Amino acid sequence: MEALDIARWQFGITTVYHFMMVPLTIGLGLVVALMQTAWHRTGKQEYLRMTKFWGKLFLINFIMGVATGIVQEFQFGMAWSEYSRFVGDVFGAPLALEALLAFFVESTFLGLWIFGWKQLKPGIHLACLWIAVVGSVFSAYFIIVANSWMQHPVGVELIDGRPVMTDAWAVFTNNTALVAVPHTLMGALAVAGGFLLGIAWYHLWRRRRDGIDTVDADGKVVPGEAAIPGRDRTDYTVWIKSLRIGAVVAMISFAGTALTGDLQGKLMFEQQPMKMAAAEAACHDGTGFSVLSVGNLGSRNCDEIVALIEVPGILSFLAKGDFTTEVPGVNGLLDQYKADYGTHLPDNPIYGERAGQEIEYVPVMEVTYWGFRMMIGFGGLAALAALVALWITRKGTVPESRWLMRLAVFGILAPFGANAAGWIFTEMGRQPFVVAPNPDLNGIDQVFMFTAAAVSPGVSAGELLTSLIVLTAVYALLLVVEVKLLVTYIRGGVVSGMPELVHAPADENEDETPGGKGGGQKPADDVLSFAY
Repeated sequence: MEALDIARWQFGITTVYHFMMVPLTIGLGLVVALMQTAWHRTGKQEYLRMTKFWGKLFLINFIMGVATGIVQEFQFGMAWSEYSRFVGDVFGAPLALEALLAFFVESTFLGLWIFGWKQLKPGIHLACLWIAVVGSVFSAYFIIVANSWMQHPVGVELIDGRPVMTDAWAVFTNNTALVAVPHTLMGALAVAGGFLLGIAWYHLWRRRRDGIDTVDADGKVVPGEAAIPGRDRTDYTVWIKSLRIGAVVAMISFAGTALTGDLQGKLMFEQQPMKMAAAEAACHDGTGFSVLSVGNLGSRNCDEIVALIEVPGILSFLAKGDFTTEVPGVNGLLDQYKADYGTHLPDNPIYGERAGQEIEYVPVMEVTYWGFRMMIGFGGLAALAALVALWITRKGTVPESRWLMRLAVFGILAPFGANAAGWIFTEMGRQPFVVAPNPDLNGIDQVFMFTAAAVSPGVSAGELLTSLIVLTAVYALLLVVEVKLLVTYIRGGVVSGMPELVHAPADENEDETPGGKGGGQKPADDVLSFAY
């Protein structure tokens, strides 16, 4: 493999892995903030327990996201120095704001939230969490602004062969970013919803299995209590409310991703028509949407693609909002791309061994076609599961079926899969450009960069392969650590988030209110007991 191929694999593996943590951090952070708000307003014990339990899982995921995210910015300078040199005047601004402003706010106030359970007044403590959550949203916004400029460069002029920012407002209000941000946030909420639903189902099933909760003649739940700390009626309320919150969040977020995804798709048809044509395996101009197409694996010859099931008019609706406008296909677009951007890479040393090679303007259609469908399919599956879960638990508990419990737990992975597939489709579909040309504005379509020119010229394939192996091994180890931590605390239930329940009398716990001294909690010996 060439250095470019290895560099792309390295960036893809580390970025997709890192992005597994990002949506859960954003989505779960918002849900935990709402739970603590409910506790602050009502003083009900179940909301405090929900905040502590889900907040513990949120913190584990957050720190893993930080650890894996650090590598991303180093890669720009190490493996992609030519890209960094080309886009630095533009790309650096949103990245700097993300690190120096958004992440600083996020991490600082999250620290205050972790340490401030006894030290801060309840209202101030709650505000710290909300500020941290808002900081995470702005962090996502700045990252997406940077990525959206790669998809649709605006607000720049080409000076001495490099884009220089001339309109910061245009960069930060790029219509590609303004649509991608809510789409990403809705995807994050979908992840959080599935996470709550699966774990809450598991704990309700355990209560049924252990005989704590039973059902009456009508099938309605009869919550019970066990002598084990934390396995009381309030514990039941924690899980049934968490399940229903997760299911509602999952369904609302799917509707949100569908609406924002439709807007995003229409923009892609205008800004990157080849990406969307490849995503639909639309080889020829037409209106039909491919439900199922087949072709030779790895082939980029569109004539070898056969549409087995096609629905007329749907592709036109996705692209233009009507059912009759013909959408350009891959073959027609290929001639247009060759005329606008050339048939072969320039004979320039920056391209290395690829100089003079024919340009492959058609992305790998297996990736774009199935990535697009996996994104929609996994998202729809998660929303359907949430609807079914609400129906099954309408009488207050879950069935005793072990396989249903396992299905609910494994269902946590569906929205993760949808998010990952969406990002892989977005980035792989942009190839062969690392900065895609902008067809909209006069003169700006000259701002583009082929991926073949972006890799660091001084880095060998052997060095990149070594770093790929090392980083993949380290990330695999971190994955084992995170899964182990999450599983440990999930199995521990509310006690894992509130160890004080083991020692405090039940009636004392029930009387806790957010207005009491130290937030109504029993003093702990260690200020980090919650973080632990």
